[in-house]
Amino acid sequence: MKRVILLLCTLFSSVLSANDTAWAAWREGKAVLIMRHALAPGTGDPAGFKLADCGTQRNLNNQGRQQATAWGARLRQQVAQVATDIELYSSQWCRCLETAELMAIAKVQAMPALNSFFAGRGDSQQQTTALVQRFALATLPAPTVLVTHQVNFTALTGYFPASGEAAILALPLTRPATVLARIMP
Repeated sequence: MKRVILLLCTLFSSVLSANDTAWAAWREGKAVLIMRHALAPGTGDPAGFKLADCGTQRNLNNQGRQQATAWGARLRQQVAQVATDIELYSSQWCRCLETAELMAIAKVQAMPALNSFFAGRGDSQQQTTALVQRFALATLPAPTVLVTHQVNFTALTGYFPASGEAAILALPLTRPATVLARIMP
Protein backbone atom coordinates (compact mmCIF):
# COMPACT_ATOMS: atom_id res chain seq x y z
CA MET A 1 0.00 0.00 0.00
CA LYS A 2 2.85 2.40 0.84
CA ARG A 3 4.38 1.74 -2.59
CA VAL A 4 1.10 2.62 -4.32
CA ILE A 5 0.80 5.86 -2.36
CA LEU A 6 4.43 6.75 -3.09
CA LEU A 7 3.92 6.01 -6.80
CA LEU A 8 0.77 8.15 -6.91
CA CYS A 9 2.51 11.03 -5.13
CA THR A 10 5.43 10.83 -7.57
CA LEU A 11 3.11 10.82 -10.59
CA PHE A 12 1.02 13.68 -9.21
CA SER A 13 4.13 15.73 -8.49
CA SER A 14 5.47 15.22 -12.03
CA VAL A 15 2.13 16.30 -13.53
CA LEU A 16 2.13 19.43 -11.36
CA SER A 17 5.70 20.14 -12.39
CA ALA A 18 4.82 19.77 -16.10
CA ASN A 19 1.84 22.10 -15.69
CA ASP A 20 3.95 24.60 -13.71
CA THR A 21 6.58 24.53 -16.45
CA ALA A 22 3.94 25.00 -19.16
CA TRP A 23 2.31 27.92 -17.32
CA ALA A 24 5.74 29.53 -16.85
CA ALA A 25 6.46 29.18 -20.59
CA TRP A 26 3.09 30.82 -21.36
CA ARG A 27 3.74 33.72 -18.94
CA GLU A 28 7.20 34.24 -20.47
CA GLY A 29 5.82 34.36 -24.04
CA LYS A 30 7.47 31.05 -24.96
CA ALA A 31 4.12 29.32 -25.51
CA VAL A 32 0.55 30.17 -26.47
CA LEU A 33 -2.63 28.99 -24.83
CA ILE A 34 -5.23 27.73 -27.30
CA MET A 35 -8.75 27.19 -26.08
CA ARG A 36 -11.86 25.65 -27.57
CA HIS A 37 -14.77 28.02 -26.92
CA ALA A 38 -16.83 27.37 -23.80
CA LEU A 39 -19.91 25.14 -23.87
CA ALA A 40 -22.33 25.90 -26.71
CA PRO A 41 -24.54 22.81 -27.01
CA GLY A 42 -24.90 21.18 -30.40
CA THR A 43 -22.70 20.67 -33.44
CA GLY A 44 -21.87 23.11 -36.20
CA ASP A 45 -24.27 25.97 -36.87
CA PRO A 46 -27.94 26.06 -37.88
CA ALA A 47 -29.07 26.56 -41.46
CA GLY A 48 -29.08 30.27 -42.30
CA PHE A 49 -25.81 30.92 -40.44
CA LYS A 50 -24.55 34.50 -40.80
CA LEU A 51 -21.26 35.54 -39.24
CA ALA A 52 -22.56 39.00 -38.30
CA ASP A 53 -25.78 37.68 -36.70
CA CYS A 54 -25.42 35.81 -33.40
CA GLY A 55 -29.09 34.82 -33.61
CA THR A 56 -28.21 32.51 -36.52
CA GLN A 57 -25.39 30.74 -34.67
CA ARG A 58 -24.95 28.15 -31.94
CA ASN A 59 -24.22 30.17 -28.78
CA LEU A 60 -22.98 29.67 -25.24
CA ASN A 61 -25.43 28.43 -22.64
CA ASN A 62 -25.29 29.38 -18.93
CA GLN A 63 -22.74 26.66 -18.19
CA GLY A 64 -20.59 27.93 -21.06
CA ARG A 65 -20.75 31.48 -19.72
CA GLN A 66 -19.68 30.21 -16.30
CA GLN A 67 -16.78 28.29 -17.90
CA ALA A 68 -15.61 31.42 -19.70
CA THR A 69 -15.78 33.53 -16.54
CA ALA A 70 -13.85 30.85 -14.59
CA TRP A 71 -11.18 30.78 -17.31
CA GLY A 72 -10.76 34.53 -16.94
CA ALA A 73 -10.17 34.16 -13.20
CA ARG A 74 -7.70 31.32 -13.81
CA LEU A 75 -5.71 33.35 -16.35
CA ARG A 76 -5.67 36.50 -14.19
CA GLN A 77 -4.30 34.37 -11.37
CA GLN A 78 -1.55 33.05 -13.64
CA VAL A 79 -0.38 36.55 -14.64
CA ALA A 80 -0.83 38.11 -11.19
CA GLN A 81 2.80 37.21 -10.50
CA VAL A 82 4.06 39.27 -13.45
CA ALA A 83 3.18 42.79 -14.46
CA THR A 84 2.21 42.19 -18.06
CA ASP A 85 -0.72 42.47 -20.40
CA ILE A 86 -2.30 39.51 -22.15
CA GLU A 87 -2.88 39.31 -25.90
CA LEU A 88 -6.32 37.80 -26.63
CA TYR A 89 -7.31 36.61 -30.11
CA SER A 90 -10.62 35.04 -31.08
CA SER A 91 -12.49 33.50 -33.95
CA GLN A 92 -15.16 35.83 -35.32
CA TRP A 93 -17.94 33.35 -34.39
CA CYS A 94 -20.17 34.67 -31.60
CA ARG A 95 -19.54 31.74 -29.22
CA CYS A 96 -15.77 32.36 -29.39
CA LEU A 97 -16.09 36.14 -29.07
CA GLU A 98 -18.42 35.76 -26.08
CA THR A 99 -16.03 33.27 -24.45
CA ALA A 100 -13.17 35.74 -24.89
CA GLU A 101 -15.20 38.75 -23.71
CA LEU A 102 -16.47 36.95 -20.60
CA MET A 103 -12.89 36.09 -19.62
CA ALA A 104 -12.37 39.85 -19.20
CA ILE A 105 -8.59 39.60 -19.43
CA ALA A 106 -7.81 41.87 -22.41
CA LYS A 107 -9.28 43.58 -25.43
CA VAL A 108 -10.50 40.86 -27.81
CA GLN A 109 -8.85 40.93 -31.24
CA ALA A 110 -10.64 39.03 -34.02
CA MET A 111 -8.38 36.69 -36.01
CA PRO A 112 -9.96 35.06 -39.10
CA ALA A 113 -7.40 32.22 -39.03
CA LEU A 114 -9.19 31.05 -35.85
CA ASN A 115 -12.60 30.91 -37.59
CA SER A 116 -14.25 27.51 -37.91
CA PHE A 117 -13.78 25.50 -41.07
CA PHE A 118 -16.32 22.85 -40.02
CA ALA A 119 -18.64 21.69 -42.81
CA GLY A 120 -16.70 23.60 -45.47
CA ARG A 121 -17.16 27.07 -43.95
CA GLY A 122 -13.45 27.86 -44.32
CA ASP A 123 -10.16 26.40 -45.53
CA SER A 124 -8.50 24.05 -43.05
CA GLN A 125 -5.10 24.02 -44.71
CA GLN A 126 -4.92 27.76 -45.37
CA GLN A 127 -6.14 28.82 -41.91
CA THR A 128 -3.92 26.38 -40.02
CA THR A 129 -0.88 27.41 -42.08
CA ALA A 130 -1.67 31.10 -41.41
CA LEU A 131 -1.87 30.41 -37.67
CA VAL A 132 1.41 28.49 -37.64
CA GLN A 133 3.10 31.28 -39.62
CA ARG A 134 1.69 33.99 -37.34
CA PHE A 135 3.11 32.25 -34.25
CA ALA A 136 6.36 30.99 -35.79
CA LEU A 137 8.33 33.14 -33.33
CA ALA A 138 10.40 31.71 -30.50
CA THR A 139 8.92 34.24 -28.07
CA LEU A 140 6.04 36.68 -27.92
CA PRO A 141 6.01 40.00 -26.03
CA ALA A 142 3.09 38.92 -23.83
CA PRO A 143 1.16 35.83 -22.71
CA THR A 144 -1.18 35.01 -25.61
CA VAL A 145 -4.60 33.33 -25.66
CA LEU A 146 -6.31 31.98 -28.79
CA VAL A 147 -10.05 31.18 -28.61
CA THR A 148 -11.20 28.94 -31.43
CA HIS A 149 -13.20 25.86 -32.42
CA GLN A 150 -12.72 22.11 -32.06
CA VAL A 151 -11.69 21.64 -35.71
CA ASN A 152 -9.00 24.32 -35.52
CA PHE A 153 -7.72 23.00 -32.18
CA THR A 154 -7.62 19.43 -33.54
CA ALA A 155 -5.83 20.52 -36.74
CA LEU A 156 -3.00 21.89 -34.59
CA THR A 157 -2.83 19.33 -31.78
CA GLY A 158 -4.17 16.10 -33.27
CA TYR A 159 -6.69 15.53 -30.49
CA PHE A 160 -10.36 16.37 -29.90
CA PRO A 161 -10.77 18.87 -27.02
CA ALA A 162 -13.80 19.19 -24.76
CA SER A 163 -15.74 22.46 -24.78
CA GLY A 164 -13.75 24.97 -22.77
CA GLU A 165 -10.60 22.82 -22.80
CA ALA A 166 -7.26 24.52 -23.42
CA ALA A 167 -3.71 23.51 -24.20
CA ILE A 168 -0.43 25.32 -23.82
CA LEU A 169 1.55 24.98 -27.05
CA ALA A 170 5.29 25.56 -27.33
CA LEU A 171 6.65 28.26 -29.61
CA PRO A 172 7.54 28.43 -32.36
CA LEU A 173 4.17 26.94 -33.27
CA THR A 174 4.45 23.86 -35.45
CA ARG A 175 2.08 21.37 -37.01
CA PRO A 176 1.58 19.19 -35.15
CA ALA A 177 2.05 21.52 -32.22
CA THR A 178 4.14 20.57 -29.21
CA VAL A 179 1.60 20.33 -26.40
CA LEU A 180 3.17 21.29 -23.07
CA ALA A 181 -0.04 20.83 -21.06
CA ARG A 182 -3.72 20.06 -21.50
CA ILE A 183 -5.99 22.04 -19.19
CA MET A 184 -9.60 21.05 -18.59
CA PRO A 185 -12.29 23.68 -17.96
